[in-house]
Amino acid sequence: MSAPSISLLLPTRGRPALARRLFRSIAETVSRPDRVEVIVYVDDDDIESHDLDSDDIAVHRIIGPARSMGSYNSACLDRASGGIVVLANDDMIVRTPRWDERLLTVNDEFPDGIYLAYGNDLNKKRGLSTFPVLSRRTCELLVDPYPAQYRGAFIDVHIFDIFQRLSHAGFDRTRYLEDVVFEHMHFRVGKSAPDATYLKRGRFDDDPTFIALAPGRREAARRLIDALQGRRPDQFQRRQYREVVPTNSLLASAYFARQFLFDNELPLRRRLYLWYWFLGRYAAAHGALRHFIRQP
Repeated sequence: MSAPSISLLLPTRGRPALARRLFRSIAETVSRPDRVEVIVYVDDDDIESHDLDSDDIAVHRIIGPARSMGSYNSACLDRASGGIVVLANDDMIVRTPRWDERLLTVNDEFPDGIYLAYGNDLNKKRGLSTFPVLSRRTCELLVDPYPAQYRGAFIDVHIFDIFQRLSHAGFDRTRYLEDVVFEHMHFRVGKSAPDATYLKRGRFDDDPTFIALAPGRREAARRLIDALQGRRPDQFQRRQYREVVPTNSLLASAYFARQFLFDNELPLRRRLYLWYWFLGRYAAAHGALRHFIRQP
């Protein structure tokens, strides 16, 4: 059986130079350029990005209206043909030669096609699947791997959370590839300058969305577990969830405790981390940490 091809999903806006830099890094490191494609979504008013292309790898462009980040990625997934799907960013650089062979090795490890792989972003490293790699079958089982509700962030955390639930249920389906470097050149770690695309996004806008979609992540994990155990997953039902975080800090602390500390489908360490992390994000969003966090 021939090896599956690899699709990288790339929503981009106002950054043609960064997108081309990513194309070059892919072309310079991939062992089989003919096995790789990049699906680019460009807003219809981003004229300078409409001709994004590469002489070395296949680039397929979608030009359409502005959407949420989740919708961008879903549109790219619909166009993709690869059996392995990589969620990419235009501020990413591929550093590791023959990285595609490493992804194929992970894919071969799981004949049922249910796994999450991710490389080393040189920032979060093992702690987060910044650029998640999923098989086509995993995407199909999840049905909606990149929820449209996410406007600009948290999709990586969302996917990572689903597979943390699998791990807690006894299914080791996450592979961190420390030696595969997909470097994240984000301005918040001092690797680039802030630009209009960065600054347009509200840093904390998707926090309530992540909390609201917890029931969806529980259902997604159960779908994967059903498939792993040979059961037919329940029919996917698209639901609307909404959460409102309290504005009072004491109430917010109790709210985050209820949302995270009592989620018994996650490992305890992960629950503690999410509770602490969201407390910090809440404090930052309300100005309490303005002297300690990097400002654009």
